[in-house]
Amino acid sequence: MGKKKVIEKTSDQTKPAEKAPAKNAKKKGTKTLEQGRIYIRASYNNTFITVTDEKGDVVTWASAGGTGFSGPKKATPFAASKVIASIMEKISKNGPRKVDVYVSGVGSGRDSAIRTLATQDIDILSIKDINPIAHNGPRPRKQRRM
Repeated sequence: MGKKKVIEKTSDQTKPAEKAPAKNAKKKGTKTLEQGRIYIRASYNNTFITVTDEKGDVVTWASAGGTGFSGPKKATPFAASKVIASIMEKISKNGPRKVDVYVSGVGSGRDSAIRTLATQDIDILSIKDINPIAHNGPRPRKQRRM
């Protein structure tokens, strides 16, 4: 075993260190958005809604599953309207007031989400369908028999 070195503390070393301000500290006030985009993706099983700013950076998002619906209830139009209500609650303070709406997918929550969004206190500048359209290509999946 080695020897232990004994160091006497001076008065400078016994004072608690003062904290310097952090370089990456968050700002107290968050920036309010004037204009943004809302992406609605309605799949057969769920409905996802994402709010972004003009550059495309995500501000907030929600889904039917995250809102509290489970199983086949996630794909209903009622669940889609509740997701819109949840998003509007999140962006009520500093979210965008004017939005472009982009809709994709073929789920049943698609129309319900747009109708619910139209009743909110947001100015909808445009509604665009961004479903991919095949110029032929691979054979599509067979249709479901119900």
